[in-house]
Amino acid sequence: MAVDMLLRWTLVVAVTLAALLMSAQASDPELTTDFFVPAGVNKTTLTADYFTSTFFRNGITVVAPAKIGVKRITSDTAPVFTGLGVSSALIKYLPGGINPHHTHPRGTEILYVMEGTLTVGLVDTTNKFFSKVLEVGDVFVFPKGLVHFQINQGRKPVVAFIAFSSANPGTVSLPATLFGSGIPDNVHMAAFKVGKSVIDKLQLPFNITT
Repeated sequence: MAVDMLLRWTLVVAVTLAALLMSAQASDPELTTDFFVPAGVNKTTLTADYFTSTFFRNGITVVAPAKIGVKRITSDTAPVFTGLGVSSALIKYLPGGINPHHTHPRGTEILYVMEGTLTVGLVDTTNKFFSKVLEVGDVFVFPKGLVHFQINQGRKPVVAFIAFSSANPGTVSLPATLFGSGIPDNVHMAAFKVGKSVIDKLQLPFNITT
């Protein structure tokens, strides 16, 4: 009886440890210092400039023919973000501008509308679609890993500030990933149940030839 109880407790401990390890792997690495200091940098020489970014200061210029412009501040561009579990972005959408279907595999996104009216949408893991038209001052949350999009269906530009729950949340653009990565045509044809001519048209904007 005692052996059975010991085995049960061992199993409980093993499962708990596995869950904790999986949780840790899905999040940004935990810091054991006040903040990250790059290798070779003397911490005593750092100033407030290390914690400051002026990247958003002049806003965003959208370069034609694009209808959307994005500026991101992540651990790649600002080392101080490393290990803090946060990053940010500024996006400008001209009329008709769209941030197409995409996911952020490592972080939840919080979007705040600063100017204009923005239509957003997301799909959860039960394939339920959620959509909302946001106005200035509105905040919308896109949970980590879920497919979502934003589109400006109005007549004026939209500016939104984005915050992420990861120092480097990553972005997986579905159109580019599916039709611009070189996945074989026969896989697409079987998955989407369409002919090769349709796949060719979908791949055309990404310069994929097969």
